[in-house]
Amino acid sequence: MHGGFLQMLMKRKELIPLIGFVGCAALGATTASIYFLLTKPDVILNKTRNPEPWETLDPSKPQKLITINQQWKPVEELELVKKLTR
Repeated sequence: MHGGFLQMLMKRKELIPLIGFVGCAALGATTASIYFLLTKPDVILNKTRNPEPWETLDPSKPQKLITINQQWKPVEELELVKKLTR
């Protein structure tokens, strides 16, 4: 199977860069998915273990990939609701 693929590549050398770019894109997408799955708190796999993951987020830590001039201020109504529900 691999021999046929390599023979096809040797006959059609113009496919080598295309396969390289597609392979790099697939590797990058897989790596980014695994990174976000393991490091970002808003991505969850098991919802029964933590049904409300947004409650454990640190509001002073930016959650976006790039954050420019983020300023966090507590909302009074939400703080009041949070105090009443505890």
